[in-house]
Amino acid sequence: MMWILGALVVTLAAWRLDWRALLADKRRQHLCFGAAMALVPLWMLQAGIRDGLEVHFIGLTTLALMLGWRMSQLMALLPLLLVTAFGIETWPDFAVNLVLGVILPIAVSYFVFLLTYSYLYRHLFVYIFVAGFFNAALTMAVKSLAMAGYMVWAGEYSWQVVQNDYLSILPLLLFPEALLNGMAITLLVVFRPQWVCTFYDRDYLINK
Repeated sequence: MMWILGALVVTLAAWRLDWRALLADKRRQHLCFGAAMALVPLWMLQAGIRDGLEVHFIGLTTLALMLGWRMSQLMALLPLLLVTAFGIETWPDFAVNLVLGVILPIAVSYFVFLLTYSYLYRHLFVYIFVAGFFNAALTMAVKSLAMAGYMVWAGEYSWQVVQNDYLSILPLLLFPEALLNGMAITLLVVFRPQWVCTFYDRDYLINK
């Protein structure tokens, strides 16, 4: 089921992408692959007590805000493939990691951005602190809870074990994840706003 869902989402993202424009824009290609590769060392720094219950910073909120929903889904495949090939993750867990560790967090991050863009005052600090900082913390929480629920549902561990050895350290990760993404988004919109496809000067800066 996870394989089917993951393949469906990736296929949909690839199908609706403007490949002609991407192939004609070398800078965009370098930006996309550079952003994807930046996640590899972040995902390799894992900590955990039990197999399958490791935790690490994800950085996918920044990727989603930089590249948009479709491109970020495709580019996040690269670091996932690499950390799996390096043995940090296992191939039998690839589909679960794809759906719950990549597709779901990016979808949450982009959905929160859409909510802030549609219903909140469009200001630079709203973008940084809500779409970046708080969004990243929420995304980390959703991803961790989804993974915990899957482990219990699949019978890998009992809820007591998951709660004690996995969810108990989640509060320690939320602020660092939020800070990491918030700082990254701040630097990008200040020094390289053209790299962030969801940031629009006319909405967040002009006449503010």
